[in-house]
Amino acid sequence: MNAHNIIYVTDGYMRIQIVNDQGQEVFNDVLQEQLVVVPQNFAVVKQAGEQGSKWISFRTNDNAIMNTLAGRTSVMRALPVDVLANAYQLSREDAQKLKYNRQESVLFMPGSSYTGSRGAM
Repeated sequence: MNAHNIIYVTDGYMRIQIVNDQGQEVFNDVLQEQLVVVPQNFAVVKQAGEQGSKWISFRTNDNAIMNTLAGRTSVMRALPVDVLANAYQLSREDAQKLKYNRQESVLFMPGSSYTGSRGAM
């Protein structure tokens, strides 16, 4: 992402993991009613607690660009199989699995309703 991302957990618990552009973990903690800043070009994964969670996020650039790592709109899905195979030193068959065996990256709690993209990253 080409902007800093400010995430505030407003309700419940949320585990947040952040890695830098070399893949080194720089943050891994469970937050409740706390704020964390994700520097630009760092990857972030959020996981709601057992009772769910709510959050808001702000980006420091009005034209922020983000890339999804999993799901049908992911970066992996967009890359040619041969590029994935060469980049990760995989067989063509394993690269094909990496590209197409990823499921959607949005999770919902059973029995919850979803009315928009609140908190989506």
